[in-house]
Amino acid sequence: MTERKPIESWLTDMDGVLMHEGVPVPGADAFIKKLRESGRPFLVLTNNSMYTARDLHARLNRIGLEVPVENIWTSALATASFLDNQHPGGTAYVIGEAGLTTALHDAGYVMTDADPDFVILGETRTYSFEALTKAIRLINNGARFIATNPDNTGPSPEGALPATGSVAALITKATGKEPYFVGKPNPLMMRTGLNVIGAHSETSAMIGDRMDTDVLAGLEAGMETFLVLTGLTTLNDIDRYPYRPTKVVESIADLVDLV
Repeated sequence: MTERKPIESWLTDMDGVLMHEGVPVPGADAFIKKLRESGRPFLVLTNNSMYTARDLHARLNRIGLEVPVENIWTSALATASFLDNQHPGGTAYVIGEAGLTTALHDAGYVMTDADPDFVILGETRTYSFEALTKAIRLINNGARFIATNPDNTGPSPEGALPATGSVAALITKATGKEPYFVGKPNPLMMRTGLNVIGAHSETSAMIGDRMDTDVLAGLEAGMETFLVLTGLTTLNDIDRYPYRPTKVVESIADLVDLV
């Protein structure tokens, strides 16, 4: 087995790694502090497209985690970056929140329901029948279908909520068109994030709490991968997958000394 190069850059998931149900995971503050002091490039990632990087910076700051805005990378930002590269200056009909619409505006996109180039589906808590019907008709009329992330459900204090992947499945059933998912486990999200911080996959590591998104995306992007057990995945879950992380640790506190 080829020996990996030392880790010079870090990417980490947010929910389940740095925080859990709004509470910081023990050791997360020490990890972020060590990263900032080291000067190593790093990004905090999330598949949630609802919030802007500034929103997430404030949310993390409230629980004692000092993550600069420029070190936050969302599926909304990755989607805007992808579209700016593929079809600059385009038009889109968007179902989503400020995190997605702001990222698209900043990339030079125009929001419209009049013959848009794309229908873009993101996370929201206010999916409406009217908006979904319009999206279906626009896709049937030739608009290309993009979704920020494939997560089928999201967490809430009351239990699981339907998320982007579930709503995308509804649109696919009605149109026969599959979306292109930009967020994890698509390695595109990791590669665009690495480009943002000027990092290389062979000297970078991904920390996550999910095998099917975080570990898979890191693996396919050519990165070293660390699975933490403070989120959705247990030790017994790992053997259900045909791939493995580079290392399994109890929590991010176990990685502070590697920075």
